[in-house]
Amino acid sequence: MIIHANVNGSIQELDVPPAASLLAILRDSLGLTGAKNACEQGECGACTVWLDGAPVCSCLVAAVQADGAAVRTVESVAGGDVLHPVQEAFLDSGAVQCGFCTPGLVVAAVDLLEHDPNPDEETIREGLAGNLCRCTGYRKVVDAVRLASERSS
Repeated sequence: MIIHANVNGSIQELDVPPAASLLAILRDSLGLTGAKNACEQGECGACTVWLDGAPVCSCLVAAVQADGAAVRTVESVAGGDVLHPVQEAFLDSGAVQCGFCTPGLVVAAVDLLEHDPNPDEETIREGLAGNLCRCTGYRKVVDAVRLASERSS
């Protein structure tokens, strides 16, 4: 099936198999490998992208659902060679270890701060609750979101 989607600000015409996930199309057809294929059950958040402005687990979204939609991936977060404040804060706080979960956490953190620029710790933890990480223990991730919030204020 041919679909048209606005992916990171660029209109894409894609021939997608009926059973393909949005994640598969982003990674395999468009080469946008930031969203990671981990659990394939929407439990880990590693594949989080925005679909029409709402964060979704792209492994659970059929690619055909993106027809006519706006898709934004972690690749769109930085401004060219300039990292987004959330990405800078992740680096500065040591919130990046193996990096596998980082793109999904960055998307969740950016989304949270777009909706609540000054979240308290409980709100940060709730905003990141859909993302699993085996390396950081979350303290540094929470610190990174707080730092990004402070720097943006």
